Amino acid sequence: MELLASIRRNSLGLAIFAVLTAGLIAITHQLTDHTIKNNILDAQVSAFNEILPANLYDNDLTKDTAILPPDPLLGSEEGIKIHIARKNGEVSGIIFETIAPRGYNGNLDMLVAIDKNGVVTGSRVISHKETPGLGDKVDLKKSKWILSFANKSLENPTLKGWAVKKDGGDFDQFTGATITPRAVVRAVKNTLIYFDQHKDTLLAY
Repeated sequence: MELLASIRRNSLGLAIFAVLTAGLIAITHQLTDHTIKNNILDAQVSAFNEILPANLYDNDLTKDTAILPPDPLLGSEEGIKIHIARKNGEVSGIIFETIAPRGYNGNLDMLVAIDKNGVVTGSRVISHKETPGLGDKVDLKKSKWILSFANKSLENPTLKGWAVKKDGGDFDQFTGATITPRAVVRAVKNTLIYFDQHKDTLLAY
């Protein structure tokens, strides 16, 4: 009887310990998940502020969003998200979460901000797998090359100029790395083309 009682006490103790441990893990996961989401949101807001002038919008870009249908110009077989900038209730610009396919080590995730006149206000590569010291110069932390797209449009330069210099265009490539900058230039150009083709719809959101 004493042995049976001891087993029951031990079993109960283990059960309580298991419940407490599971609860602690769940709480820790929730807190960690919340922190991660907040960090991602903070990073996103920071990136938006870098590529879109604050005087162009007065709304919450993280909440004013839409999903565009798949389109080859945007580099994805799935719909992509856009963030809609508004000033006094009117659309003043669009931030595209676009993709630059065919970088040297795969696709590059990008943000491209275009104002209502079809002019790039800024762009950033936010995720890539490029080789350190070569293709990773698309990252602002590594070089200022990505800033060269600001104030550019389909008219400045012309379509022919929307290429790296090695291909007869206006944009620099990197020493020993042409494929990745070529992919980024093409992605920004294609995003501008998409905006131009769908301007009326985009500005009516």
